[in-house]
Amino acid sequence: MPLARSLSMTSLNGLPQWEDEDLPVEDLLLFEVSWEVTNKVGGIYTVIQTKAKITADEWGENYFLLGPYFEHNVKTQVEACESPNPAVKKAMDTMKSQGCQVFFGRWLIEGSPYVILFDIGSAAWNLDKWKGEFWDVSNIGIPFHDREANDAVIFGSLTAWFLKELSCQFDDKPNVIAHFHEWQAGVGLILSRSRKLPVATIFTTHATLLGRYLCAASIDFYNNLDQFDIDKEAGERQIYHRYCMERASVHCAHVFTTVSQITAIEAEHMLKRNPDVVTPNGLNIKKFSAMHEFQNLHSMYKARIQEFIRGHFYGHLDFSLEKTLFFFIAGRYEFSNKGADMFLEALSRLNFLLRVHKTDVTVVVFFIMPAKTNNFNVETLKGQAVRKQLWDTAQSVKEKFGKKLYNALLKGEIPDLNKILDRDDITIMKRAIFSTQRHCLPPVTTHNMIDDGNDPILNTIRRIGLFNNRTDRVKVILHPEFLSSTSPLLPLDYEEFVRGCHLGVFPSYYEPWGYTPAECTVMGIPSVTTNLSGFGCFMQEHVADPAAYGIYIVDRRFRSPDESCNQLTQFLYGFCQQSRRQRIIQRNRTERLSDLLDWRYLGRYYMHARHLALSRTFPDKFEMEPSAPPKTEGFRYPRPSSVPPSPSVSQHSSPHHSEGEDEDEDERYDEDEEAERDRQNIKSPFSLGVMPQGKKKQHGEYRN
Repeated sequence: MPLARSLSMTSLNGLPQWEDEDLPVEDLLLFEVSWEVTNKVGGIYTVIQTKAKITADEWGENYFLLGPYFEHNVKTQVEACESPNPAVKKAMDTMKSQGCQVFFGRWLIEGSPYVILFDIGSAAWNLDKWKGEFWDVSNIGIPFHDREANDAVIFGSLTAWFLKELSCQFDDKPNVIAHFHEWQAGVGLILSRSRKLPVATIFTTHATLLGRYLCAASIDFYNNLDQFDIDKEAGERQIYHRYCMERASVHCAHVFTTVSQITAIEAEHMLKRNPDVVTPNGLNIKKFSAMHEFQNLHSMYKARIQEFIRGHFYGHLDFSLEKTLFFFIAGRYEFSNKGADMFLEALSRLNFLLRVHKTDVTVVVFFIMPAKTNNFNVETLKGQAVRKQLWDTAQSVKEKFGKKLYNALLKGEIPDLNKILDRDDITIMKRAIFSTQRHCLPPVTTHNMIDDGNDPILNTIRRIGLFNNRTDRVKVILHPEFLSSTSPLLPLDYEEFVRGCHLGVFPSYYEPWGYTPAECTVMGIPSVTTNLSGFGCFMQEHVADPAAYGIYIVDRRFRSPDESCNQLTQFLYGFCQQSRRQRIIQRNRTERLSDLLDWRYLGRYYMHARHLALSRTFPDKFEMEPSAPPKTEGFRYPRPSSVPPSPSVSQHSSPHHSEGEDEDEDERYDEDEEAERDRQNIKSPFSLGVMPQGKKKQHGEYRN
């Protein structure tokens, strides 16, 4: 037996490298399999797309992504080319010769990885045969009416067929690693293992099927994890076959991973297997050459949002836009899972606090959650038209005023301001003022909702009475459509909109990772998350005082809903009390956390999973160094020195705080010194070890 190669990693310029010189990447092929390769359905698309660059940098020509072929996606995202790997080309040709359409090309994203796309429709005639084969190996029957599950069987069968044709061409090497994401890709893993293909397999669950369904039903999920009758719950929701596909994939994989510690706890109970590795989700971080460029972008896009507010609240614009804060929540319309229910209740309490303390701060809250609509609300469109008309009127009067002023100054005269505006100008301005008169309240939604009477957000707004009254210090706007720069209402892309806001609020009850607060962080925008989201748990682990860095973590796990809502209200109220300078300082700190979320650091967890899979699949060739699982020691942000050492995190208990407090904080704050200290904390990447085989984590080890 040849001597097994030792697997470990070092890091060079932030990118992990193979330590063993006898183990070149040329001896390995990596295939990543997902239904969301070139096909945006949800968050997994973002994971794969953003991770592609660092994986392609590591694996080069030996990295391939497998996904479904959809013509409309391929036309806009993929450049067709020939496979440089003869074995891959031969496997594809074999499948094509038997009537299956297989497409090869480069995905036009950062890293330009190779993609192999299977046309599900061209192979659909094999469905009954493949469902029979899947039944024979797993005893899982797929009902004919579940199209998504049937497509998963076709996709998985094509994947397993491809891996079989590929591995048949190899003798000793290269060794193949196949990484499967979510249950839709799991059939390929199950079939590969049942056919004993020489392939190291990894399965990642980004969220358990049953967990998402149970949380959506407003069940006390996390306190009853060990109480559920899993089979019964899956059967009642008519997803038993999908659940079985997911669970079988988890148990067939050589290595099982999840995206966060909170999902690891969930998987242990829902899927009955402890994850071997937790693989947090990252982003590609692009730093601006000018340190505070993101602050300039905030000012620019905030001004664009203010223009929308001027139109939306015409006739009721009796609050100062300079003292108005923009909060938002965005994502799938999952009212309870995304925490929209708690957010609305907290806004009602915040409105009460702001009114009682007679503060001059106004909060405008956007709900960016797609729902079924007919079209734009007429009153909303009218508001933007009125705003534009007023702007045009002001510009024309200003132009006439400027010419008269210019001519008077040329003659050496001080103009008579009573005569510089004639009667026509006064008439025009009076008509403009009359046009802003409004006999109804500013609308709480920008669109006509199809099922207005049963919409949970609108029903809650009716219950708590946030109707955008003049006396309300909290105004609400539901925008039930994804943002677009071509919109006639709010012409901003999502990223531009986020940069223009002051705070993102995501008090989710079920959020395996949470890309929305992560995206806020890399753009330097503070956010609210929870300890039931993967992102929130990750930040609690890595940042000594998350709130000082603009990451407010609501405890939804160990507190009652009412206590959690009060905590969220206090976070929001405290944020409203901050001075402009305090918010600028906080945004600087938030933006510095972006290094924590860079794939250059988080990609090593995926490397660890791949090494573990190799050692378990080919123990005679590869062995893991006996060390601990991936650690993050020395990779932790301390409390900033300029923040008072109290839980309030420089938030004052009363809206009337003395200027001396601000000055004292300003004196203690040194941006360059803090930034350098934070850079030192993450300069040295943390060591990546391996979990010794046979050692399993105890349930308590996953707890926060």
